[in-house]
Amino acid sequence: MDEQAVREHAQAMCDALVAGDVDRAIESFSKELRQNLGEVISMLPLPSSEATVESVEHGGAGYNVVIRLVGETEEVLIQTRWKDRDGQPTVVEAGHLSKTVRPVEPDGEDGEGESEGPENS
Repeated sequence: MDEQAVREHAQAMCDALVAGDVDRAIESFSKELRQNLGEVISMLPLPSSEATVESVEHGGAGYNVVIRLVGETEEVLIQTRWKDRDGQPTVVEAGHLSKTVRPVEPDGEDGEGESEGPENS
């Protein structure tokens, strides 16, 4: 297991989260994480509109990967710990690094508020 393999697996997990395919996203989770899936899933802003691998760093017997996820109302940084399990990069730990509440912005597609202006005074 090397940094490139970990990065590719982490990016595949990100892509699956953005696609809304949680089953595919958790394929890289260890058996222990899958047994506590509710705790892990509750950390994730679902649905996510963006998911990116922010960093991959080798540490000890594994790799620490920071993933940034953007949902409708929040943006979170999740630190994941990856180790080699049966020859595959596997997420063995996950935890919040930060969580930022995002303001919900109006779409602006319905034209609300545009009819009021100086010409209506």
